[in-house]
Amino acid sequence: MKAMILEKFTSIEEKPLKLKDIPLPQLGRGEILVEVSVCGVCHTDLHTVEGELSQVKLPIIPGHQVVGKVKEKGEGASRFALGERVGIAWLYSTDEKCEFCRQGLENLCLAARFTGYHVNGGYAEYIKIPEAFAYPLPEGFPDIQTAPLLCAGIIGYRALRLSNIKPGQRLGLIGFGASAHVAIQVALYWGCEVYVFSRSPEHRALARELGARWTGTLNDKPPVELDSIVNFTPAGPTVLAGMRLLGRGGTQALAGIYMTPIPEMDYQEHLYWEKTLRSVANATRRDGEELLALAAEIPIKTTVETYPLAKANEVLLKLKHSEIDGAAVLVVREE
Repeated sequence: MKAMILEKFTSIEEKPLKLKDIPLPQLGRGEILVEVSVCGVCHTDLHTVEGELSQVKLPIIPGHQVVGKVKEKGEGASRFALGERVGIAWLYSTDEKCEFCRQGLENLCLAARFTGYHVNGGYAEYIKIPEAFAYPLPEGFPDIQTAPLLCAGIIGYRALRLSNIKPGQRLGLIGFGASAHVAIQVALYWGCEVYVFSRSPEHRALARELGARWTGTLNDKPPVELDSIVNFTPAGPTVLAGMRLLGRGGTQALAGIYMTPIPEMDYQEHLYWEKTLRSVANATRRDGEELLALAAEIPIKTTVETYPLAKANEVLLKLKHSEIDGAAVLVVREE
């Protein structure tokens, strides 16, 4: 099978992903082989390629927003039929028995493995996964529209929940890429007012088109204090700006897997009045199931740019420079 493989960490400008032919994955008990149709491109893939994340073992195939069809089933695998369309997300497997898994916090499992990070991902013609961690997909969503829901959508949904936003409240979104353009649709469906902060005029325009009440940069002051903020950027200094924008009792949730150092905080200016700052670590299968159900109910519309698999380096470079409107998706096999 063909796959884009990372063999050395380096800047994406060096085009480190190489298109190679490799053997098909061998299935173990309870696993399925999925013939990949499309794979979304995520900032986490960029952090992986550029060596900003620990625990990545090389060589690795990135990608964790996968849509495809079940091609083969390993011994004992019976959840899906051959040819059934499934989704594969960031959470690849857990031990399903540790204290975190027992509490419904499998995203914190010490033995968790993640797609395109610990195990080969979806920048390839085929991928294998334990069937318990694949998602049945709602009808009516084309593969290209579905892919961004499987990470950008899921992590955005969990970040919204952890931001403690309530229907009718005022929500800030810092950064407006693939995840935020899904999160805003969920927040508006919940009746929230949404205020978007982005350096990109194109991203601000998309936010207004999707229903943002106000848009600006972090140098601009919105007309109201915010009840909650979800910060999608990897830039530590934006955290302090976000804390200043919160009203009393507000929460800022940091949705990224990676962030540059956060500068020193001033207790009175940034944290007093019972403000909360928290991270968002991965997501659970329940988050994914709830988001996919909401996607069909709302319905969520994803803004997508498509590229062939061999262009993965170029797409990640565009992502690095905020040149993607909405989400980017690699088309591995035409629907």
